Amino acid sequence: MRLLFVIVWVLFSWPVSAESTNVEPLTTLDEGRDWSAVGRLTINGGEGFCTASLITPTLLITAAHCLFDPDTAQRLDVADMEFQAGFRNGRAEAYRKVRLALPHPNYKYQPQVTVDRVMSDLALLELVTPIKSTKIKPFQISNIPPVGQNVSVVSYARGRSEIPSYQRICEIFERQQDMLIMTCDVDFGASGSPVFDFSLGYPRIVSVVSAMAKFKGNKVSLGAALTPLLAGFADEFSLRVDPFTGAVTQEFTPTHRREIGAKFSKP
Repeated sequence: MRLLFVIVWVLFSWPVSAESTNVEPLTTLDEGRDWSAVGRLTINGGEGFCTASLITPTLLITAAHCLFDPDTAQRLDVADMEFQAGFRNGRAEAYRKVRLALPHPNYKYQPQVTVDRVMSDLALLELVTPIKSTKIKPFQISNIPPVGQNVSVVSYARGRSEIPSYQRICEIFERQQDMLIMTCDVDFGASGSPVFDFSLGYPRIVSVVSAMAKFKGNKVSLGAALTPLLAGFADEFSLRVDPFTGAVTQEFTPTHRREIGAKFSKP
């Protein structure tokens, strides 16, 4: 099935300004307490950022295109990346440097956004040291809910880079293969933002935001199903997902690819 777009934008912020709408700023610490495992991933020493989320004390998920320089299409240096958990008004609840960043094995960076690119636009990042704070709890994951079901998004983006924003209700508008077309209001900087399902009464991540587009005359956001993509990292990380709760656990078994994957250099 072919997907027809009027226009598509990648949501990588480099740098940012202006405002977005239809989202609720999580201004206070109490408002953002449940979302502390979502944070800013600063890139290239702070020149740009994406949104990322903890799924284990040491692993983040974000969009794979966040690992590439949008001007040169070259891999960025992980030494210049930092995760700022629950970042708000210049302060984070935890700061961690990134030791390793790997895009999905099927991902190939290209300026033009295609269905194939969106469906593999996921990266796992390993932190230098785990985040063990009881206030920052990694999120569980879940399979894609059906078309028409409501989901939620927490993100940092253009015009709201200092405070996380929460869209409580948006909808899975359509599904094409493992790609979701959603009505969620996203903007530049929201790449990698977690898409949450609340069907069990608590948030579980079902996707991460990859791009925004025009579809059938409507502004939409695009993301891929998270669960099948995680299986693509089996050679690098031994991940276990509880089929009942969606909790992710990780066994540390270094491989050759993980060791060379940490040694990226800037172009």
